[in-house]
Amino acid sequence: MDEFRYADEFRYEITEEWEGERIDKCLAMLIDSLSRSFIQKLIKEEAVTVDGVPVKGSYRVKAEEQLAFLLPKAVEPDILPEDIPLDILYEDGDVIVVDKPKGMVVHPAAGHYSGTLVNALLYHCGKELSGINGVLRPGIVHRIDMDTTGSIIACKNDRAHACIAAQLKEHTLTRRYQAICHGVLKEDEGIVDRPIGRHPSDRKKMAVTERGGKAAVTHYRVLERFRSHTYIECVLETGRTHQIRVHMASLGHPLLGDELYGGDWRNIPWKKSIPALQLRGQTRHAKVLGFRHPSTGEYVEVDAPLPEYFHQLLKIL
Repeated sequence: MDEFRYADEFRYEITEEWEGERIDKCLAMLIDSLSRSFIQKLIKEEAVTVDGVPVKGSYRVKAEEQLAFLLPKAVEPDILPEDIPLDILYEDGDVIVVDKPKGMVVHPAAGHYSGTLVNALLYHCGKELSGINGVLRPGIVHRIDMDTTGSIIACKNDRAHACIAAQLKEHTLTRRYQAICHGVLKEDEGIVDRPIGRHPSDRKKMAVTERGGKAAVTHYRVLERFRSHTYIECVLETGRTHQIRVHMASLGHPLLGDELYGGDWRNIPWKKSIPALQLRGQTRHAKVLGFRHPSTGEYVEVDAPLPEYFHQLLKIL
């Protein structure tokens, strides 16, 4: 093992609640940003030790043992500007609000180092993007899912970034989404106030959970009811990962097209009649975004029109 390849060492004392757990699962729960495959790689390279001794992935920990592991130095790839057209809803010297299309990833990550919103922003804005979130996420304050369309804001300087980030933390940003969910909601409106955390057995998913979950509040109201679906508006108080998707699924009404949370397109009789829509992912649109302007203090609100596929779905329903 080459010690110069590693940047940080982490140490934990195993408590009774972890007694008997596999070392790889224990690490995955301690730091949920690490994938199982990455953890196995660390173990194979003997970068994981218990009481100073390298262990195998099948090792089961005991209370009071000292767990230590080394994380390799991050190697950040070059993120290049790309001439990708942007649908700009609002722009000035501090911020830019874009109507993100379906299928576009917000910022570069493993498997997506080109074709992202960041690549497009680098081309459009040049060096005028805040650097608070590092080279992989210049200007990015918040994210929306790859298959979610609509409004997203980016900042052109660190002052603006800090201002918008503070509004996000204080829950004073207006974020109003529209979506189509499975089933017919009985109530005209409601509030889902249930904590969200990492799913206990599926690392790709989030879940409503008391253990380790963070407070999450979603307001919803019915815009229109159909035979077997409901057109809804959701307003976020908090911004947890997959919040609307998880909360609606917890009510038994997952978003249409959301295969991860049980709302996939299969067994829908009218799907075959509309191949031109190229249906993919959840039917959700970030329609309204409102914020206090970093320089003027005035309230600014933008409204992203529904994408064409969404309009066509509503007509069919």
